[in-house]
Order: sequence, then C-alpha cells, then structure tokens
Amino acid sequence: MGVRTRIAAVAALALAGSVLVAAPADAGSKKYGTTVKPVVSGLVSPRGVATFGGKIIYSVGDGSVYEAWAHNGKVIRKLGQVPGGFAPAIDTNKWGVTYALTGAGGEPGQPLPPGSATLYKLRPGKAPLAIADIGKYQLKDPDPDNQQDGPPTESNPFGVAALKDGTVLVADAAGNDLLRVWPNGHIKTVARLKPRTVKVPSGLGPEAPPAGTKMLAEAVATSVTVGSDGYWYVGELRGFPATPGTSQIWRIKPGSYNAVCDPAKPYKGKCTRYADGYTSIVDLAGGPKRTLAVVELAKVSWFQWELGGSAVGSLYLQYPGKWHKAGYKKELAPGKLILPGGTAISSRGKVYVSSPLFGPGAVYQVVAKR
Repeated sequence: MGVRTRIAAVAALALAGSVLVAAPADAGSKKYGTTVKPVVSGLVSPRGVATFGGKIIYSVGDGSVYEAWAHNGKVIRKLGQVPGGFAPAIDTNKWGVTYALTGAGGEPGQPLPPGSATLYKLRPGKAPLAIADIGKYQLKDPDPDNQQDGPPTESNPFGVAALKDGTVLVADAAGNDLLRVWPNGHIKTVARLKPRTVKVPSGLGPEAPPAGTKMLAEAVATSVTVGSDGYWYVGELRGFPATPGTSQIWRIKPGSYNAVCDPAKPYKGKCTRYADGYTSIVDLAGGPKRTLAVVELAKVSWFQWELGGSAVGSLYLQYPGKWHKAGYKKELAPGKLILPGGTAISSRGKVYVSSPLFGPGAVYQVVAKR
C-alpha cells in the first residue's frame, strides 16, 4: 500500500515555570522531570505549531490557522483557512509571514482534489494565496526509488519550513524528497531520501512477511526545519513495515539541489545522516544552540498503532554532538502525549507541542514538573 494510501487511511481515523532549552548537562538532570500544560485548549485535531514573537500560530483539523498569545492562549485572529479535512503543516518566517501546506487528501489512486498538495501564503482578512501546486510538480519529478503500490509520481506534502529569504522548504511524504519553493511558484528538488533495508518486526499479522525478513522500506519525508546552524534538517516516518528505531534525521547543506540522502552511504555528499534510532517522526523544530525538537507519532510505530497498539507518542530534545552528528537526546513529558502532531521552539527556548492529531486536543507548553 502506497504512502499516500497509508497516511490518508490514518487521517480518516478519526506546573509552574517554563522549560527552556538548556545545555546537555542540565537536560540530563532527572531531579525534576517535565510535563505539559495546555496553552490553547478546546481544539479539534490540532497539528501545526509555530511561534513568532510572543505568539503561537497553530492549525486544526478543518484547515483553519489561528494566532494566539503564548502567555495566555487568547486567540488574536484567524489567519486563514485552507482546503482539506486534515490540519495543514504550517510555519512562520522571520518576517511574520505564515505558510500553510495541504496534504494529498481524497481517495488513494485518484486525482488529487482541488486545493490539496498545495502551498499557501496566509493573508489575514483575505483568502489564502496559492503559491505552488506540489502535486503537479511531482508528476514530472517521480521518485526513482518507489517501493510501494502507488505510482512514483504520488505526492503527499507533509512538512514545511519558511526560510528568511522568502522561499519555503517542503517535505513530501509520498515523493520521499525535499523541495524548495519560490514566491513565484517555481520549485526545485533539494534532496531525495533513499529507502533503507530494515528487518520486519514481530506482531504485524499473518499477511506480513515473517519477522526478521529483510526488506527495503521507504524514507517517508514527513518533516523539515532549519537549525540554528543554518542547515536544513529532514525527518523520516519510515514506510512499511515501519520498523521501530529506523527513522533518521538528515542534515542538508543550505542551497543544495539534487542531493541524495543515502543510508548505505550516510556520511557522503551534501546530505548526511545527523541522527538515527527514532520511530515514526512526524515533525521537527529547530531551537537555540543547535537543538532540535523531534516528535514521534507513536512509540510503537505508526503501523503498530494502526493495528491496535498504543497511541502514546514522544517528544524529544536532540542535542548536537561532534562532527555534525547528534549527541545526547532527552525525552520531554514521557507518557503524556497521545499521537502528537507538531512542535515549535520559541526564540527564548520554550517548547510547544500539539496533541492529539485526531480528536479533541490542545497546544501544550513543556514545563518543569514540581
């Protein structure tokens, strides 16, 4: 089953003190631990999260995007509403301009519905402006390593990062690639993520290959962010069989085009492996001192959750190591997040996360547990 099929199926299912991004030594302290407190409550299927100044920008399941005060969650205004029945990915650039990215939508194997797989610029008080049709671009930019039943021209844009020069990065979960979009709609392929050989985990049922079988699994590029070092980071979900611990984070040199992120040669070229050992990554956020916030949809993997497994997800702070590789990582608010969908780190290091991706939820701030 293709990536668009899987994600469409999933989408159809329908306390005082802030935690700041600290030095790795502080992050490793287990004296207090962390939990979450709601900042904006009463949301339906919250997903995208971004910050600008003292504000939080977030998206919900009907395609609406709102701006609220971070200190009290009071809504300031609605920034816009884009098509689709799934909350869009969003990001806000350094100038305060917010972009929303719609996914595939519709029935797998059928033409994309109008307004889906599209990057929008939000204009308060006006209709969202369609910047680029990602699905149309991918029809001429097929995935050379397609492993699934769907065509190699499938598109399901899932992650977005707004750059300070006015261009926007888009991670396509079906195309397994990273794109760069200009304000005039021009698109170029930044990098392609190649599949990885994994072992089939146990517990997938009689229709799956036997446990331990080696097979190629697609990268499924779900997320992108810009680190404080200026490099572009891309996170993977991992396609079927969604083996836990096989989702990677790639580090891409800014300005790259047609780079290759290859798990067989992870440290060569303009795209190199930054971190490994994650499970079902759905969002990334860059923070101060080269930290990254990393959201895992489900600890057991997205596929095990689909089969009835635990819906408990994860939020990590990933700290840098040496030689452009990841170092220490710290789980925040363990056991407190159900199917988290998005994350953001403010300029002051405050960490936010949305949960759950489906159903009643909120945007939370990570705080110290007293």
